[in-house]
Amino acid sequence: MKLIYSVKKIALALVVMGLSVSCQQNTTETASKTKEHQVFPYTMPTEKPDFPLSASANRMFDYPAPRAQDNELFSQFKYTRLKGFDYNGGDGTITRRDPTRPIKVGDTYYLWYTKRHTKVRPIGWNNAAKATDEIPSTDWDLAEVWYASSKDGFTWEEKGVAIKRPEKPKSGWRSVCTPEILIWKGKYYLYYQAFDEPSGLKGDLCPVSISYADSPDGPWTHGGDAVIPFGKEGEWDHKATHDPFPIVHDGKIYVYYKSAYNKWPDNRKNYAVGHGLAIADDPLGPYTKHPLNPVMTSGHETTYFPYKKGIAAIIYKDGNERETVQYAEDGVNFKVMSKISLVPVAAGPYTPDAFTDTKDGRGITWGISHFINAGENGNRHSIIARFDCDLSLDYDERGFKDTGVWHKPEVYFKQGLGKLRQHPEGR
Repeated sequence: MKLIYSVKKIALALVVMGLSVSCQQNTTETASKTKEHQVFPYTMPTEKPDFPLSASANRMFDYPAPRAQDNELFSQFKYTRLKGFDYNGGDGTITRRDPTRPIKVGDTYYLWYTKRHTKVRPIGWNNAAKATDEIPSTDWDLAEVWYASSKDGFTWEEKGVAIKRPEKPKSGWRSVCTPEILIWKGKYYLYYQAFDEPSGLKGDLCPVSISYADSPDGPWTHGGDAVIPFGKEGEWDHKATHDPFPIVHDGKIYVYYKSAYNKWPDNRKNYAVGHGLAIADDPLGPYTKHPLNPVMTSGHETTYFPYKKGIAAIIYKDGNERETVQYAEDGVNFKVMSKISLVPVAAGPYTPDAFTDTKDGRGITWGISHFINAGENGNRHSIIARFDCDLSLDYDERGFKDTGVWHKPEVYFKQGLGKLRQHPEGR
């Protein structure tokens, strides 16, 4: 009798368990069906809805705001020609490019940049072997670092050379270019690239040098060469440390730098670009490279600035995430915040909190960038210009938040097809 009773008890328990599981399944299926049948609302949600979304709809809520117009890290860019700079009629013999961030000392803005003034225009990378002491190979060959001042950021007065090319064989005897400024403990530091051969001869082999001064007007004292060490043979940055960009963060000096890899000397077409981070307690070094380098895998002349607790970056050209604004609270692990267009090239934004070790970065509203195709009829040279934007927490100009910029058809037609696709059948 006890055995029969036990068997019945077990059977009853199994039935109850089955009913319970069935009820739970029905409840889950009902909830699932309820979620599946919800339609995305007409009024834009401020938070991600709690029902199934497409991959694209999910990504909307990964950005600072689901609408680009409400995203503090989205902006259009407007450009203005600068007054005060002569380019020799645009004949290609004078070029200005790679501007630093403008800094403000008292009531005056200061700016440094690459300047080349040669008798003839560059003969090109592929002809670097024919370059001489008077014939440049590239736009930045036979160049020096110059500077200018301004009261309003639109009209500038060129003051003269800041960093001269040293005598051969000192580092940079061929060219010094691509500067960036740092203010640290009351002194001014200029980082720049130093060439010991014509650019294009074996690549762009140019370590980073540094000079310092007590005033933005100089005089500048040479502080060191190759301050950002190359990587070991076979590592991604073993041939280049370009475009140094310093920011004070977490009490230390963060210098972001670029390296083109998968390139030179035998592979000139399939290059990739990465950006590394080197950290030091003093501008003169020594610098320690971050173990996660490259910390950025897109962008060419990439621009960094403090934003909230971390660092934001404007990504121009190269890579799958080109033409974006990105952000990393730790300054290392960057995430795409917005997609942008008409991106300033080699942008130097006015960033008064870049050297304050702020934990409340306010963003940027203007700066100086360059155009490398300013010449006509083959007289290719570069000019510097002003850009304005709204990537600031303290500024709200809706004209910078429009998502459409319309060009005349001629802008598109001017690109031309060339020899890319000249087939009578149109394929």
